[in-house]
Amino acid sequence: MPPRLRCPASRGLGSAICPSTRIPFQSAAILLSTSSVPTVSLPTRQYATGAAPALSSLRLPDDYVPPTKPPTARPSDVRKSQLLRSYTSLLRSTPLMLIFQHSNLTAVEWAAIRRELNLALASVSAPGTEDIASKVQLQVIRTRMFDVALKIVEFYDPSKVAPSTITLASGVKSQTVYNHDLSKAAFEAVQAATKGDKPLPESSTYAQISPLLVGPLAILTLPAVSPAHLAAALSVLAPSPPAFPPPSKKKSPGYYDLTAQSGLQKLLLVGGRIEGKVFDIDGVKWVGGIEGGLEGLRAQLVYMLQSAGLGLTSVLEGASKSLWLTMESRRSVLEEEQNGGKQEGGEKQES
Repeated sequence: MPPRLRCPASRGLGSAICPSTRIPFQSAAILLSTSSVPTVSLPTRQYATGAAPALSSLRLPDDYVPPTKPPTARPSDVRKSQLLRSYTSLLRSTPLMLIFQHSNLTAVEWAAIRRELNLALASVSAPGTEDIASKVQLQVIRTRMFDVALKIVEFYDPSKVAPSTITLASGVKSQTVYNHDLSKAAFEAVQAATKGDKPLPESSTYAQISPLLVGPLAILTLPAVSPAHLAAALSVLAPSPPAFPPPSKKKSPGYYDLTAQSGLQKLLLVGGRIEGKVFDIDGVKWVGGIEGGLEGLRAQLVYMLQSAGLGLTSVLEGASKSLWLTMESRRSVLEEEQNGGKQEGGEKQES
């Protein structure tokens, strides 16, 4: 690359072609003031300004309660509180629930058990129960939190909570009812029902199910009371032939894998909660053994009522018939006596 040479002539030629028109600021101002060119005054921009509001007007009332964060008896943003709310919602919305005790099942064993359970439920063909199998869940629960949720569901009535007076952001007083499961009203209701020397009544659901809540637990929830699906679940999780035999090896070969069998041996059925009532193992098996499901149970109830009505009708008809037969027999005896007396009187006159 050739070296660059400084050439002052080129700079002089450039200045001659484009003369510099720079004027100092002060000189330009003097030139404009002394020139005869009329000046045009541009309007100045006006900006909207307002007095800053007082900080006291932006301050919320001291007793203000945000609508998205109602007062609670325990912190509402921790995991235990949200778990408690999920358990109470599950107890209120699930009509059929089986309770199992488990012993250190691994994730692989849980996966094998759920796989076989889904296969057994999918093979059930009951009318009107097509969407039950996809909503059945087998999940591990926290025993202590589930125990508290049972207390809230049974001993707390949200409809009996009195409204509280709160202050809105505008400063206006308003009446609001805080009756959620984490409220102070729920906490006080549970404390009043379970604390003290007075034992719980034996008819209480919590008193009947609390002895079962021992150790690590798992629950099987069904969205509807379907004896057919319950029988299929029992045949996998708690088989007891001949009523609930395990699936055959030809039909379900995965059921007899070592992983699935190891997990099933660590599960133990301890009871159930069906339609708000507590059932032991025999009661759960009785519900699962109902032939024809709920329709069959209704048919049995109708037949029993009809047979009772027929029996009562036959008893009433039998009493009336016996009374009629007695009266008829008495009437015939009296007629014979009267006819016999007349005949004897006639024979005496002839003699």
